[in-house]
Amino acid sequence: MNYKEILKNINTLIFDYDGVLTDGTVLTTEVGEQYRTGYVRDGYALHLALKKGYNVAIISGGTSHSISKRLETLNLKDIYICVSDKVGTFNEYLEQKNIDPAQVLFMGDDIPDYKVMQMAGLPACPADAAEEIKSISKYISPFKGGHGCVRDIIEQLMKIQGTWMNDDAFEW
Repeated sequence: MNYKEILKNINTLIFDYDGVLTDGTVLTTEVGEQYRTGYVRDGYALHLALKKGYNVAIISGGTSHSISKRLETLNLKDIYICVSDKVGTFNEYLEQKNIDPAQVLFMGDDIPDYKVMQMAGLPACPADAAEEIKSISKYISPFKGGHGCVRDIIEQLMKIQGTWMNDDAFEW
């Protein structure tokens, strides 16, 4: 089935953080603080998806609490960081929200995302994902991690479902 056909039934978006919402570069200070850069339009798309009623979650092995702080500014509540077992967290989240895995888009970029991506209805990845991840993805964004891949897939989803560019899209 074409990924655009699958998008019609997606109601849940789950993303890895490092390498998807960031370019994967982590700068660490002498005291251990970690800095990452992201793409502001990815943030807007996440915020809009939440506003439109989609379930949105982050499941990341990342260990910095700056991840949570960034996502909380976008009103994300379902933030799972320091996760060593993404499959377990994925299953718990779906059970808690009563979500069918076929209705889930999961975007990841590297080997720790492999098994959980196989469980999602629409596994997707950025253009610079690991080859193993690309091989199981039903959609590979033309954009790299941290450079618009999240905006790309959310915009496509919302356009197909008729929720993009409605009146409330113009207000934060």
